[in-house]
Amino acid sequence: MDCLMMEQWSPYVCGAGIGVLSWLAFLLSDTPLGTSTSYARTAGMLERLIRGDRILLRPFFQKTVPRVDWQWMLVLGIVLGSFLSASLSGQVHVVWVPEPWSSVFGTPALPRLLVAFAGGTLLGLGSRWGGGCTSGHGISGTLQLAVSGWVASLCFFAGGIAVATFLYAAIGR
Repeated sequence: MDCLMMEQWSPYVCGAGIGVLSWLAFLLSDTPLGTSTSYARTAGMLERLIRGDRILLRPFFQKTVPRVDWQWMLVLGIVLGSFLSASLSGQVHVVWVPEPWSSVFGTPALPRLLVAFAGGTLLGLGSRWGGGCTSGHGISGTLQLAVSGWVASLCFFAGGIAVATFLYAAIGR
């Protein structure tokens, strides 16, 4: 049980766990792992609460029915599992403005929340536009030896390195 209370888990063990989860997803549901569709389903469920069943007439929601499915439960499990892991390791801290942000931009929480919201929105649009997210393309796509999965993974890493380099240069670290 001590392994559940560690601050940081081995990336090799976690990677192997994700790989086994991907195999199980294919074995049990013949579906690749992915999470971005669950966000679209959640938006549809919220809109359905407000506008009713009229949204089901839209072609997108006919194809991606707004409902709780196994992928939606996977995202819920990721959130709850992350919180549980952080709680067990004693690393749960509510911080509205992280130190790297506050040292450069100051401590008001509203700009940080607006930037986080804008970033999340762009991430969601990009994953829908690209036909999937990093887990869908990077994990499941490469597992299936799909060229598109490998190209997407290379682009994820290249983009991440470029943005991190730019941010650290801009911040002056």
